[in-house]
Amino acid sequence: MNIPPLPELVYIPIREWIEEDAVIVIKQDAAWRALRERNLDWDIGIELEAPHTTEEAFRRLVRQCDGMGDIVYAVGGGAAADAAKFVARELDLPLICVPTALSADAFFTASSGVRRDGCVHYIETLPPEIVLLDLDVIAAAPTHLRAAGIVDVLSIATGCHDWHLAESRGKNPPDACYDPGVAAIARSILDLALACAEAAGRGDPAGLRALVNALAMEVQLCNLIGHSRPEEGSEHHFAYCAEMMLTGSGWHGEAIPALRTHGELVGPGIVLMAERQGQDVRLLRRALDDAGVPMNALPRDVTELTLGELPAYVRRHDLPYTIAWEL
Repeated sequence: MNIPPLPELVYIPIREWIEEDAVIVIKQDAAWRALRERNLDWDIGIELEAPHTTEEAFRRLVRQCDGMGDIVYAVGGGAAADAAKFVARELDLPLICVPTALSADAFFTASSGVRRDGCVHYIETLPPEIVLLDLDVIAAAPTHLRAAGIVDVLSIATGCHDWHLAESRGKNPPDACYDPGVAAIARSILDLALACAEAAGRGDPAGLRALVNALAMEVQLCNLIGHSRPEEGSEHHFAYCAEMMLTGSGWHGEAIPALRTHGELVGPGIVLMAERQGQDVRLLRRALDDAGVPMNALPRDVTELTLGELPAYVRRHDLPYTIAWEL
């Protein structure tokens, strides 16, 4: 099995990072403004806003970037990282990610999430070669984004439960059978996230480093076993379904209204699904609150509609078996 490598993690004030090649910047505007304030001395070939996460939009981005630089930089959150990974793969260019907040695990993965027919699908791209981490920049991020990527580690609580449930129902495919040892490792990473939530949420450097480590370990564990069942289950499926509800009838071209952030969708999904699994959610809820993940960003009616639609949604998209199939 070809195991994707983790990128090199470089902790450095961004103003001290020297880049001599012409740079293609795939960015989110607020993040790019925060970085430009640090007096970057880069040769910018082109800078483009990360588009909506559809394959069509990504391919247009590739055409815009072709011949415009020698290296791709993703500046911002998961949307910028996913688009930049696609561009770097298609143009066979090196990729560096510069997260301005720890808002997702997309900075470490070798795939890009795209929206297709009202659901999120993951396509193989490539991992960044380097992730540049300026902790001062990350600490200055908005509170609701700074450590929101903790949801991709806290989701181990629901993901492992769903994985074991699927095994008990005979629903796991042969290449994703439940492994108690892997689940135990995953839960130890979950414990790291629970322990660092408060410090990461307030922007403490040690807390942010601990969250980076937890995110990297979660991604590498999934890389090693070849699937993401230990950390992705009904909570992410809830998020996908809620996102679809917020867009009406799904995605058509680029006519997509403003959506909630990854943390604002997955965070409530963790608590709601853990409750339905019969788990005690107090520690999870406290960690989400401590990390600054908003738990009330979804309107109540959207949450209720999502819960009602979720069983049909997971069947319609043939998502892996979770508690959502039994609601």
